[in-house]
Amino acid sequence: MQELMNFRKNLFMPEDNLPAPAPEVQVAKPEKIQEVYVLREWKEYIGEALLIIFSVFLGLAFTEWINSMHERSETREIVNGIRQELINNKKGEQEQYEYQARALRTIDSALTNVSIQQEILQGDDFKLTRIFPEGILYRDLSSTAWEVAKAQNLAKRMPLSTITLLTSVYENQSRIPKTEDEIAKIIFSRESRKPENLHTTLLLIRDNLKGWAFDRALGLITQYDQCIAVLGNEIP
Repeated sequence: MQELMNFRKNLFMPEDNLPAPAPEVQVAKPEKIQEVYVLREWKEYIGEALLIIFSVFLGLAFTEWINSMHERSETREIVNGIRQELINNKKGEQEQYEYQARALRTIDSALTNVSIQQEILQGDDFKLTRIFPEGILYRDLSSTAWEVAKAQNLAKRMPLSTITLLTSVYENQSRIPKTEDEIAKIIFSRESRKPENLHTTLLLIRDNLKGWAFDRALGLITQYDQCIAVLGNEIP
């Protein structure tokens, strides 16, 4: 009975006696991210553009400098090669000139001396070594360095006067080996083996030797000296 009375009492209890409601949970809202915009002046853009342009030009200039140094080194090597080749050729041509002078003296003697003629022509056997003990060409004159230089287009790197001088000396030099072919034509001819034609054969050998080689030698040696001196000044 008492419990029923308490239940009724609680049922009609004033609101002041009601339990306090649970506090509301505050949910934190995310903060907004502030974006910062930097305003730049036109001078800054121009400065950056000029810096880029300067960097490009600096890179090109450096590349050009490297290429120039490489080309200069290559030119120096080529010129040194030609100069050394000409020094060797001059020495060889001087020796060849003396050798051919002895051959010409032998021919001149044979033209007036029958015993020497008999030593040169023994039956059908033409003893060329009686005139040229070590062959018609005593020394080989090289042009390898010059051919390499032409292949490397040296004409663009040197004065025209120097190229003209080099072209002349090498063309003059190239005519000397033809002596061998021209004298061979005479000796291999059937008519040259006849004793009655020996005098004429010796004259033809002498004239070819003088025309292709001996008479050209002193001028060629002078050209060698000129080229060697010029190339000594051309080496950068």
